[in-house]
Amino acid sequence: MLRSLTSTLTISLLLSSPFTQAQQVTDSIAPEQSSGLEQKQLVTAKDWMVTAANPLATQAGADILAQGGNAVDAMVAVQLMLGLVEPQSSGIGGGAFLVYWDAKKQALTTFDGRETAPINATPELFLDKKGEPLSFYDAVVGGRSVATPGTVMLLWQVHERYGKLDWKKLIEPVISLAEKGFVISPRLASSISHDASRLNRYKEARDYFFDKDGKPKQAGTVLKNSAYAATLKKIAKHGASAFYHGDIAKHIVSTVNNAPSNPGVLSIKDLHNYQIKQREPICSPYQSYQICGMGPPSSGALTVGQILSISEHFDLKSWGPNNVKSWQVIADASRLAFADRGMYIADQDFVPMPTQGLLNQAYLKDRAKLINLDKALQTVSAGSPPWDYAHKQSTDESIELPSTSHFNIVDRQGNVVSMTTTIENSFGSRLMVGGFLLNNELTDFSFRTHQGDRPIANRIEPGKRPRSSMAPTIILKDGKPYIAIGSPGGSRIIGYVAQAIIAHVQWGMDIQQAIDLPHILSRFNDVEIEQNSSAVQMQSALSKLGYQTKVGDLNSGLHAIRILPNQLQGAADPRREGVAIGQ
Repeated sequence: MLRSLTSTLTISLLLSSPFTQAQQVTDSIAPEQSSGLEQKQLVTAKDWMVTAANPLATQAGADILAQGGNAVDAMVAVQLMLGLVEPQSSGIGGGAFLVYWDAKKQALTTFDGRETAPINATPELFLDKKGEPLSFYDAVVGGRSVATPGTVMLLWQVHERYGKLDWKKLIEPVISLAEKGFVISPRLASSISHDASRLNRYKEARDYFFDKDGKPKQAGTVLKNSAYAATLKKIAKHGASAFYHGDIAKHIVSTVNNAPSNPGVLSIKDLHNYQIKQREPICSPYQSYQICGMGPPSSGALTVGQILSISEHFDLKSWGPNNVKSWQVIADASRLAFADRGMYIADQDFVPMPTQGLLNQAYLKDRAKLINLDKALQTVSAGSPPWDYAHKQSTDESIELPSTSHFNIVDRQGNVVSMTTTIENSFGSRLMVGGFLLNNELTDFSFRTHQGDRPIANRIEPGKRPRSSMAPTIILKDGKPYIAIGSPGGSRIIGYVAQAIIAHVQWGMDIQQAIDLPHILSRFNDVEIEQNSSAVQMQSALSKLGYQTKVGDLNSGLHAIRILPNQLQGAADPRREGVAIGQ
């Protein structure tokens, strides 16, 4: 496996760069050598393609496809390998959203593997003794933040329905690498070091991520995970029941509820009752395409759809990426969409939602009229989309920090996987069980449940799924898959995905150039600008329009596959260590 990885990386990480071509399109807004980004080229293939956030995970999926497996088989291998080599971002202790194109049925569907709140969760779970919200990390670290994991059930049930190869065969390479050990990447080492003060609070994580002298393990260290291998052996033999019943389930519940500090309320019943939800995709028109993704409890597809539809009322194509007008429109369209997101979007199984109204074209045209090209919007508030359910709500207060992972797969038959997967914050709750980290997804709920007498849609309730910004996306052209794309990044995911789509559709960039493009985005009030990039040149012009600007690290992890009649094109984000592999 490692031999094939080396040869593949030699191909997919060639020194020749796409940035020269990108600069011809974007002129001044283009990635630069000085930014420290790892330059990556567009990878092409004919039969199949995998893009994922870690080379070992990409290779795991590629190996399955090369053996005749399909996209769902490869999905299982990629996710389980990510849980080993990129544990800070996703794993079997978390949840995921899958957007899937079934080539046989020529149909798009989605699967909701989001975590659920425990049946013993109360409205006071994230409030202190005075009834005020806890600080974020006081809520995160420990058992209090752990929701019922969904990833294993998602992998198992989707594979039962669509998989081709034997379940055990998909897991064996991950077990082997966990036992033999893998080399800690610079990104994982940096994450361990950055989070050392929280990560070393609990024995299992401390023993795994720190050396015998108590120091964070360094890049280049070989890391073995026999506990994860043992867990996967049980799952390989017994399927999802091994995770949601028996010793693993008991160990999860005991760890959560007996955490030395900040214990939680997860129960065996929560694990026994967990279910995957198959949902209709949310699709919105954009130019000649349909932008399709995950509906509530994810806000991804709705909010991306709103941003694109609002911005479509302006001439972004002729303005291009070097005109401040383009970024003003994108910023204000994003702020308007995020205002609606905060007011209305939550788990649709618990909260009535104006889902169709949020994408109503007349409504979005009226929202676009609020944008004044001479100055920034001063006040941004939720609109009143068409809705057949009169319900007064208050704006959400949840905090969603960057982590997560995204991968795409296209197989020989034309099946397409676009999957975003997470344990929420980096290293989740910092609690480790059976070689994997447990999520902190409950902190994706609003810590408050009401503002005065108005309820918050994304309030915590037993069995409810917290709202997410994950935006696994499949773009359709003439009713067929055209691009699979997505990103990690907390609530910034929405802006990352929307910008990449605009760059490709409006500004004619190929998908690698679109991903390389420096980020300028807005969610609430500030306009965020990617540090050490040519986008900083826009700061002065944006400030003159009245925006509060903030330059910082906008570390997306965009991955995309473009599907053409006789070619597949794969792109990986230069800001992370992922690669595209195809044949």
